[in-house]
Amino acid sequence: MRLHHLALRSPNPSALAQFYCEIMGLPVVRTQPHGVWLGLEDAVLMIEQAGDDEPGVPAGDLSLVAFAVDAAEQAAVRSRLGALGVPIEAETLYTVYFRDPEGRRVGASTYPLPELG
Repeated sequence: MRLHHLALRSPNPSALAQFYCEIMGLPVVRTQPHGVWLGLEDAVLMIEQAGDDEPGVPAGDLSLVAFAVDAAEQAAVRSRLGALGVPIEAETLYTVYFRDPEGRRVGASTYPLPELG
């Protein structure tokens, strides 16, 4: 089994998509009236329009979206975070943690994925 898509709800899908494009280097693969789809190799990150009655991300929420990156990609993420003034919230030996503009916790991780199969 593999991930098909991950959907994030946002009051401003275009702005949030721009953040993920700029920081993580994700390509836009589809735009539509109520959202933007970003490519994740063999999956999609869908950023969808949130309804007016939907709650935002709770302050301090520790839910996490972590992206697998290699060392060079992680260095590029660090550089882009610095250039855009996005603070690094925490770090481990393998992962850099930060928040997207809506407060979601995001990670760029070099931790080796296990061989599945």
